[in-house]
Amino acid sequence: MKTLSKDYTFYAFSGDLPARLHVSQNELFVLESCDCFSDQLNSDQDTLDSLDWDKINPATGPVAIAGVKPGDIVRIDIQKIEFTGRSVMTTIPGSGVISGITEPSTRVMDNSDGVLTVVTDKGVLSLPIEPMIGVIGLAPAEGSVPTGTPGKHGGNMDCKLIGEGAKLYLEAAVDGGLFGCGDVHALMGDGEVLVCGAETPARITLSASILNEPKLRTPFIETDSVYASVASAATTEDAYKMAVDNMFDFLTSIAGLSEGDAGRLMSLVGNLKFCQVVDPEVTVRFEFPKEILTELGFKGFGA
Repeated sequence: MKTLSKDYTFYAFSGDLPARLHVSQNELFVLESCDCFSDQLNSDQDTLDSLDWDKINPATGPVAIAGVKPGDIVRIDIQKIEFTGRSVMTTIPGSGVISGITEPSTRVMDNSDGVLTVVTDKGVLSLPIEPMIGVIGLAPAEGSVPTGTPGKHGGNMDCKLIGEGAKLYLEAAVDGGLFGCGDVHALMGDGEVLVCGAETPARITLSASILNEPKLRTPFIETDSVYASVASAATTEDAYKMAVDNMFDFLTSIAGLSEGDAGRLMSLVGNLKFCQVVDPEVTVRFEFPKEILTELGFKGFGA
């Protein structure tokens, strides 16, 4: 299986970057990733003063996908996420949206045996892990986008649905797509309010292919249980309106629902959620249960 080590990282998605790996459609490949701090924090005694802040949110890649052209919808299948080191979290006064943080701190946590071990002043917690990818995307049509910024290309969406078994749909803007990802979390809540989750180096197994569904507005996610439209914007209002509109468009133009049925069902069984509120743009998603569409006859993409 083709593997790209975490020696091949970049800090901005760009069509000008040379591909470090070439894969065929539906070919399994592996990207080895650093944590969001480029593996610079390894103990509770490692301080933020020691960080090289130019090495935050690295993505491994880029990967060129055979046959992908601008305008194609690319399906990224996340096959497996395996941790290759312990998890780390930091508190950074003035970062995130928790106004009461006054002291910087570092905590390194074990993530073995399917649980994240969190040592608190009141006792030790064992929390079930939920591996997910924070930074994942394709190159934009022009210029570059820092890996810490989310957008139409994907990027730092920090969406907890992007885990094992999920399918992420993105629109390619350059030949080959130039895919990359990193910033894995062993566990993270919706919103990522502290500005980090359980940041973890990992080995990610993926595959990619072209989806013949030009009407699909991306980024878009499919899991075993939901479809989700994802949107990032400078304001919360712009982000949630875009996520809602994109889901409505999917339900009417692809799943075949009438406008009235789509609106009613979105309000009855849909869920609007924050992915993250701490990056340069806010990321929001709208989830819709797959079982409802299956019951109404929609068999999925390509059916």
